[in-house]
This record gives sequence, C-alpha cells and structure tokens, in this order.
Amino acid sequence: MTGTRRGSVGARGYPGRVAEQLTAVQGTLDDLGTPLSRCTFVIVDLETTGTRSDGAGITEIGAVKVRGGEVLGEFATLVNPGAPIPPFITLLTGITQAMVAPAPDIAAALPAFLEFAGLDSGAILVAHNAPFDVGFLKAACAEHGYPWPAPQVLDTVALARRLVTRDEVPNHKLGTLAGFFGVPDQPTHRALDDARATVGVLHGLLERLGSFGVDTAEELRSFRSAPTAAQRAKRRIADGVPEAPGVYVFTDAKGDTLYVGKSTNLRRRVRSYFTGSEKRARIREMAALVEGVTPIVCGTGLEAEVRELRLIAERKPPYNRRSRNPERAPWLKLTREVFPRLSVVRSVRDDGAPYLGPFRSSREAELAREALHQVFRLRQCTRRIVPGRPTAPCVLAQLGRCGAPCAGGESPEEYAAHADTALAAMTADPAPVVEHLSARIAELAADLRYEEAAGVRDRLTAFVSAAARAQRLGALAAVPELVAAAPAPAPPGSGARPGWEVHVIRHGRLAAGGLMPPGADPAAFVSALVRTAESVFPGPGPAPSATPGEMECVLRWLERPGVRLAEATGTWTCPVNGAEKYRHLTDWDRGVPAPAPHR
Repeated sequence: MTGTRRGSVGARGYPGRVAEQLTAVQGTLDDLGTPLSRCTFVIVDLETTGTRSDGAGITEIGAVKVRGGEVLGEFATLVNPGAPIPPFITLLTGITQAMVAPAPDIAAALPAFLEFAGLDSGAILVAHNAPFDVGFLKAACAEHGYPWPAPQVLDTVALARRLVTRDEVPNHKLGTLAGFFGVPDQPTHRALDDARATVGVLHGLLERLGSFGVDTAEELRSFRSAPTAAQRAKRRIADGVPEAPGVYVFTDAKGDTLYVGKSTNLRRRVRSYFTGSEKRARIREMAALVEGVTPIVCGTGLEAEVRELRLIAERKPPYNRRSRNPERAPWLKLTREVFPRLSVVRSVRDDGAPYLGPFRSSREAELAREALHQVFRLRQCTRRIVPGRPTAPCVLAQLGRCGAPCAGGESPEEYAAHADTALAAMTADPAPVVEHLSARIAELAADLRYEEAAGVRDRLTAFVSAAARAQRLGALAAVPELVAAAPAPAPPGSGARPGWEVHVIRHGRLAAGGLMPPGADPAAFVSALVRTAESVFPGPGPAPSATPGEMECVLRWLERPGVRLAEATGTWTCPVNGAEKYRHLTDWDRGVPAPAPHR
C-alpha cells in the first residue's frame, strides 16, 4: 500500500481554455459554482475477480489525486479478495494468487483509500466506466459499515461519447482514448497504470469542455451534449462583458428585453448560457433569440439583487418566471368601515387600514382570511350596513357562518370589540389565532379526521406567514434611514485586504450602496454616500417605498452575520409577541414537527 506525491504531470496542466481559469475567480450569485481548475479530482481504477459487485472481490485499487493539472498524490495497493482468482483474470491483469496472499483484505484497504480520496470533502470521483468501480466501492462500504460519501461522479466513458465522435475514434475504450489524446501512460489492466492513463484522458476531455465554455464543476455535472453551432456563434455576445459583479440584460434583435439576471462575474455567467451545460428548455429557447446583452456593473451583491428585481418588475421579461408582477400580489385588508370586514385586495392604499401580506397567491390569502373568520366574529358579506337602519340577515348569517351585526343585532360599539381583537392579532399578537387553531388541529387529529386537520393547518400556516412578513416589512419601512456595513468578500486567492460593503436604506428601500476600500476614512465615506443617496418618502402599508421582494433582500442582508449598523434614525422594532414568535408553524409543509407555542 503506497501513498506517494509527485510534482506535476510534465508540462500538461489543464490545456486550452481550462488553463485560463487558473487565476482566482469568484462564484456567482446564481450559484455558478467552483472553477474546474480549483476542483480536486480523484481518478480511481479497480481490478476485481469478476464483473458483479455482489459476487466478486477487489484485487487491486489504484488512484491518483489531481488539481489544476498537478498530481497531488497517488494510492496503490493489492487486495486479498479472500477467494480464488479466476485464471482468465490472472491472464488479463497478471495478478496471481501468490501476489495477493500477503496483501491486506478490503476491510483494511478500504479505510486507507477513503482517507486518501477525501470524497467527503468535495472531491470529484473519476473513473473510466464509473458505474463498475463505484458499484464495487459502494458494496464494500456497505459490507464493512462505512457510509458512502456520495461524491460527484464523472464517468470518462460517458463524457467521451459526448465529446469525441466516431469519426475520430473507432471506440471509447481507455486504450483507444489514451492513444487519441497522446497520453504517455498507457493502460495495462493494472489499477495504478489505468488510473494514470485515465488522468491523461480526463485532461484531454477537459480541454474540449473548455472550448464549449464549461468551466465549473456544476456545469460539468449538467453537461449533456456539445452546444450547437448557433449556440457557439452566440458566445461572441459575451466578448465585451466585464468580469465584474452586476446585472445582465439579454435583448433580442429589436432591443426588447428577454431575460434579466445577476452574477458576481458577468462575463462568465453570460458565456454559460451558450454552452452544452445549459439544459433548461426555456432558457435554451431564449438563448436562440438573444442578439445582445447589456451589463450593469454593481458595487455590491445586494445592489445587484435589488437592481435585478427592479428591472424585472419594470420590463417584465418573458423568460423570467419570478418577480415579474409584484404589483399583482394579493393582500388581506381589514376594511375601515363602521362594521369592518376582511377583504382580499391587489393594492395597498392610504386608508389607515391594516394589511397582511403580500401572499404568493389568492388561495393563500383566502386561507388566512378563513383562519381569522374561524376565530373572530367578523362579517363575511359585502353588503353596506348602515347603523340604525334595519337589515335583513344574509344567507351566511342565517347559517351561522357570519358574524354580521344584522345577525346578532349588535351596535357599532359592540361589533368594534370583535374588529379590535382581529386587528390586534393581525398587527401585534397572533396568539388567539394560533392557540384556537392549534387546539382545533389537535381535536381533529385525535378523532382521526386528518384531512380536516390538514385544512386548519393550512389556514394557520397562511395566516402566520403573512402576519410575520407584514410585521417584518412594516418595521423596516418605518425607519427613515439606516446605514449598515458588512465586510466585503475578498476575491479568492487574491491576497487583497477585503473592504466594506456599505448601504443606505430608507423606508425599506435601498437608496445607495458602495464598496469602501481598505484604509478609507469611514466617516467621510458614509457621509458622501448618505448625501448622494436617493430620496425616499414614507407611505402607507408594510411596503410603501419598495417592492416586498426588494425589502426581503434588504432584510436578508441586514440579518447576515457580521453586518454592523453605522447610523439609524427612528426606531426599528417588531412586536414583542408578534408573528415571528410562531414562525416554526410555517414549517409544516417541509415535514418539520411544530413545537408548542411559546408562553
């Protein structure tokens, strides 16, 4: 058993376009991933006594660990399979019974290999005909009680079939590909030799991938086929795009916006749309229509997120699925009438009424309204009721399903008590709703009426989610100005000192943002940023000056570890017993048990 290290594979490295990625590159906001030059590949080859992992044993393990074209280490060991080696296997590999007799068994060799490979640390497992080798390794792990690390697996046979045509090679055997790519290490049916040959084939395949614009582990995982000639021709669109963070806008031949996205490396992200790794049908359709791209460089990641949302809401690109119509989001409103009622509306007005939301759909708004109706005696009809004027009970009141004053003969003052308790549950303390519906869920579950209990659960979840969202947004919208800063991430491997991301937030809207370089005067930088920030004025509702989506982005950034408040005017606070206290109740749909409410 050996574990040796070598320097580099001659002068090979990762050729072609992959070699260009040896410089430090940041990932993207779109989770673009890890550059291949930074990935660790563990190339493995096994020799066995047969072809089936459930009946044959391993006789030899060979592995090579590489990163950026450099060999980090090698592993090789014979393994005693604990059974006779068939003569044809000896003839094929040259491994005899006498050779494996003093070798360790798989119970001793397996942990040594797993430690060398480091597959649980993000390394990519590579093999030629990977299902064969992976099947034996998984079976050995299961037999001896080792959890399979489930790494990303790359099969060089499958990849070669996509990249090397039959016009170039008669078949995709390891020896054929090694000869085609000019690999100095030829396969010999011994584990380490074959692993070394697979390293050379891998480098040749990565070179071809680089010419298709596949430069990250995630793109490699999703690569299905070489891009078409039309896709490759469109890659010219990315030529003038800077390698900087920001927003990109794809346009068609008429200049109309097709798609808006964000990235911390605009050029890399734009190029990725025109590679074989892009498999989303709608985006491939969009890429065929693209004739231009407009990059908008941003100083910070939050600025890029917000600009993306604003552009999508403004231009409504046909190939963006989310955030296109924030103005259509439904809200739940307690009307300002003598006898208030709950109404699902599409806009927030300056009428002094409390609003819950926004909701993802009208169905969720209806569920939240049903939750409140189940607890409070509020009228459900839309008729105009005039105090002192007789009104015939409506059908809902006759059925006992409406708390309208016409049903009980209540005065405006008596009815106001119901409306006030509902108002308090919506804006301050939802405990009455939570306790009432939780008790009802328990009763129905005890009676085995699970479908009815699920309905009550959905109403409770919709109400709590909306109340928490409205209270969070409303608290931030009430603050005239916040100035916050967070350490900016330094480019990986650059060695540069990180600066600070500084943002000015007014009434929940991002009014200004900038990257303060190391050594700058913080007071002077913040003062200049505040003076040049957008003027934002207060308004009605939980999200008066920005879309709820933008405010949620701002809140997520403010809640990140390391963010510091530099300046603040006004107060930023949520209700002590607000809906945030019951956010655990919104995890039902993910199968998370809901603990009892806090007391």
